[in-house]
Amino acid sequence: MHYRRMGRTGLKLSEISLGAWVTFGSQIDEKTATDLIHAAYDQGINFFDNADVYAGGEAEVLMGRAIRGLPREALVLSSKVFWPTMPGPNGRGLSRKHVIESVHASLKRMQVEYFDLYFCHRYDPDTPVEEVVWVMNDLIRQGKILYWGTSEWEPHQIMEAIGIARSLNLIGPSMEQPQYNMFHRKRVENFLAPVCRDYGIGLTTFSPLYFGILSGKYNEGIPAGSRASMESMGWLRDLITPERIAIVRQLTELANELDATTAQLAIAWILRRKEVSAVITGASSLEQMDENLGAAEIAEKLDDDILERIENILGNFPE
Repeated sequence: MHYRRMGRTGLKLSEISLGAWVTFGSQIDEKTATDLIHAAYDQGINFFDNADVYAGGEAEVLMGRAIRGLPREALVLSSKVFWPTMPGPNGRGLSRKHVIESVHASLKRMQVEYFDLYFCHRYDPDTPVEEVVWVMNDLIRQGKILYWGTSEWEPHQIMEAIGIARSLNLIGPSMEQPQYNMFHRKRVENFLAPVCRDYGIGLTTFSPLYFGILSGKYNEGIPAGSRASMESMGWLRDLITPERIAIVRQLTELANELDATTAQLAIAWILRRKEVSAVITGASSLEQMDENLGAAEIAEKLDDDILERIENILGNFPE
């Protein structure tokens, strides 16, 4: 396992991490979750990503049980706040009230005393950024979180938070969690990359396989038991277009030349970016996790010729 600094901080993250979204609390049971986390830890993964809204809080409960027996100081645990998780008009957003109540609830569900990383899950237009910076700074001072960051914020919003923190001598954001993959790349490569370079923000990217499409599992249709076959995932089926499948089939052929799977090629392609501190992967089985971890070796095979071939297949190089 390779480890990367999270932006300009001193914190080191496994470049491939394990996330709880969709799988924990919905697709896998407690035994599978425990087996996955312990196997991931044994193979060098130290960053485990979560959020208060995943599976209505059950993902945090499940992960909290699954990490029992592992040394807390060796783990980097995260959660997030923004989406509705409590009743009433203050049960969502980034107000001081909701953030404080949400972090306390998440810590209780995870059965830990602090989060290493705490993300503002979206930008809140109803809460002044100064209020957000202050409450995050307070949580750090109280030892309830160690670093704070954003998820899916626009670059100018991140820079506003950094500017406010600097002007008030407070602790600003250290990381951003954007979607980034072969089909969704412009925002990271055109707009977030300069923020990372100029302000030292690290990226912990999610959805490396574009909701599983870049794994190649849908090349011949939608398999029974797959995420796209779930009734609640109708939006995912809308993304599985003939045009995308044609691209993935070409990527599969290229991956075969590299003795890799399509998923490994897609993850390795993300690892080529220095701004990326960690790629958050999901897994519902040990075999799937092992496959994802193999992407690190494939990244070393992505020379200029291979990268050019990938660009020609994708045809979406950001202008």
